[in-house]
Parts: sequence; C-alpha cells; structure tokens
Amino acid sequence: MKVKLIAHTPDPEKLVAAAAKNCYSSSNVDSVMDGLTAEKTESFVHMLAEIGHESPIEHVSFTFAVEGVSRSLLAQITRHRMASFSVQSQRYVREHGFEYVVPPEIDKIPAAREQFIRAMEEDQRTYEALTAALMDGYVEELLAQGIPEKQARSQAEKHAIEDARYVLPNACTTRIVMTANARSLRNFFRLRCCNRAQWEIRALAEEMYRLVYAVAPALFGRCGPACVDGACTEGKMTCGRAAEVRAHYQALRAEIQS
Repeated sequence: MKVKLIAHTPDPEKLVAAAAKNCYSSSNVDSVMDGLTAEKTESFVHMLAEIGHESPIEHVSFTFAVEGVSRSLLAQITRHRMASFSVQSQRYVREHGFEYVVPPEIDKIPAAREQFIRAMEEDQRTYEALTAALMDGYVEELLAQGIPEKQARSQAEKHAIEDARYVLPNACTTRIVMTANARSLRNFFRLRCCNRAQWEIRALAEEMYRLVYAVAPALFGRCGPACVDGACTEGKMTCGRAAEVRAHYQALRAEIQS
C-alpha cells in the first residue's frame, strides 16, 4: 500500500477559522480573513470541536492518491459517499500479471499462503485465456464488418477485457484518487481507524490520518476512532482496548510532530 496527499486547500485551518468567524462575529467579506493569527486560528478550530459545530470544516478538502489496495477495500471505501473517487478502470486497463493483496492471516500460515497464491495464479491464467478467446471472436466479427485488422484488434481487446474482468478476484489491486472534505474525513477516521474495522481499510485510514494531521494538527488533533476522544461507540462489540488505542494515537501524534 502506498498513500500520498497530493493536494489540499491552502492554509486549511485558517480557512476553517474564517468560516467560524463569519458565523460568530460581525465581520464582512473584506475583513473575515483579517487578524487570524496562528493562535486565534487554533482557538477557533478548538472551539468548533468543543461545541460540535462541524459545518465550517467542510470548506477545506484533501486529495489522496492510493495504490496497492484491493478491490475488496474499494467496495468498502466507496460507501463513504461524502467523498469523490476516481478508480483505475478494469474495462480499459488490461491486467497483465495483476498484483494482489495477501491478507496477513493468510500470509502467516505457509499452507494457506501457498494455496492463496496458487488461486491467484490460476485466476491470471483464466483471465488471459478468456481474454484471448473473446478477442478471437470479436476480431472475427469486426473483420466481417469490413473494419481494418489493426482497428479491429484494438476494439476487440477493449471488449474482451471488459467481460474477462469478471473472473478477477477481490484481492486484485487498484489505484484510487480520493477527495474528501475535513468533516467527512473526521467521520471516516472515527469509523475506519477503529480496531473493529477491516484490517486493510484500517491501515489506509491510519496512513491518511498521518498525512492530514501533519498538515492541520489543530483540525485533526482530536480525531481517530471514537474512543480516542470519548467513549467507545461499539457497545457489546467493543474490542475492550480503549486505553491502548488512546495511547497509540497519542504516540502517533508525537511521532508526526517530532
């Protein structure tokens, strides 16, 4: 897995503070950005967190480039519809020797790992054989329509991989460009940094958290799973390790700031 923060709203915390200032003062459009020192900006951001006023933080957004994650993760993360996603297409990109994610629990058991890799290799062979068979059929049809061979083969490959992709596994890796505003990200971290989240999306969420906290520590200082800044919300399904989780995020923030 590789995650990069490729763009974000310039000076995000100051913009959030300006939006908050607009709500709680008589400032006009000419002065709403005036006087927002680092100290006042941080004060506004902390005040919003304390009173639960979250709409001002929707004005800033962060864009990530992600690769080496599975299609299984993709199915989970796109449920967060308060974000925008652009995903590598399996209709237009042929999966020659596709890469895949090996779950840690499978990876640590040699017999399970061997069986998993064998299944991935078989999927690749099936995908290639199916693509070839479909291409032959499509080329024949297109040539019969009088389309030149080079053009026919190009069109046939596109049609072939569009249908052959159905045999590709959830483990197959993909690339994602994802943009979300700060409010959506805070909710994402609350849900997906939790110990009960699936391991892959939890790893992604924590890496994304590292990146945004480095840019906007006041804005994301109280983020993470719900138990970091309050009680666990998982009820009887709790992992029971809230103190351990809080210590982990405290250490994580200290590491980023050092």
